Amino acid sequence: MRKLNIEAVEKKKDQFWFKPQWREERTASAKCENNLFYDFGEGFGGNAVDYVMKHFAIDFMQAVRWLRNEEVIFSFDPHIPKISKSLNYSILKIEKIRNKNLISYLNVRGINLEFAKQFCVEINYVVNKEKQYYGIGFKNNNGGYEIRSQFFKGCLGKKEITTIDNNCQMVSLFESWSDFLSYLTLKKKVPDENFIILNSTSLIKKALEPARFYSEIKVFFDNDEAGDKATNFLLNNIKDKVTDYRIHYKNYNDLNEYLLARS
Repeated sequence: MRKLNIEAVEKKKDQFWFKPQWREERTASAKCENNLFYDFGEGFGGNAVDYVMKHFAIDFMQAVRWLRNEEVIFSFDPHIPKISKSLNYSILKIEKIRNKNLISYLNVRGINLEFAKQFCVEINYVVNKEKQYYGIGFKNNNGGYEIRSQFFKGCLGKKEITTIDNNCQMVSLFESWSDFLSYLTLKKKVPDENFIILNSTSLIKKALEPARFYSEIKVFFDNDEAGDKATNFLLNNIKDKVTDYRIHYKNYNDLNEYLLARS
């Protein structure tokens, strides 16, 4: 479910309550517990294979292949592989976010649409000259785009950090653009500070040099091993300037999950 960007609306002990993405509803009517799910709205449930079959409206063998292979994505076509260095892609069009499915994706994640439109774009692209896709694009410092949609998570172009300069002496660091936009959604504004978005914790060393020049550095990484390592790297190399703000959402995996819990 994390792979599908499905967030918990509510957690009760070992129960993970969520809104099924195969229909629209106001309250969470499905739960995941002990590796099984049950949809009270439609009166059925099952295991991970059953969930993937329902989510993508695909058959058993297609669901099994998806679960076995992280490199396979489905955008109503289970045979198109995830974008990698070995694949050729071309961007057809870049425009403001208008696609209703992408807007729905942002709504599911609790992200304010106006902030998303300010910092992201809608990208239409083709992989291997075969089929057209679309996704939310977040530009990095290399001119590449982090691409997200309900069915895809990847990067067009070379991976790189994203820096946003508002001519301030304070900087906030985030792992992903969804956490960055979650922060703005929680604040209900763009604060007077600069921003560095890693786009991957593996790029933490590239954030070190630009971060050194700030008088105050706020860190909003995930509450997991990768987030711990990235935070400790900054604390060990910059020390007194760095403040770990994860204490404010210590019971949640990341800032977006915290946002959804407060919604």
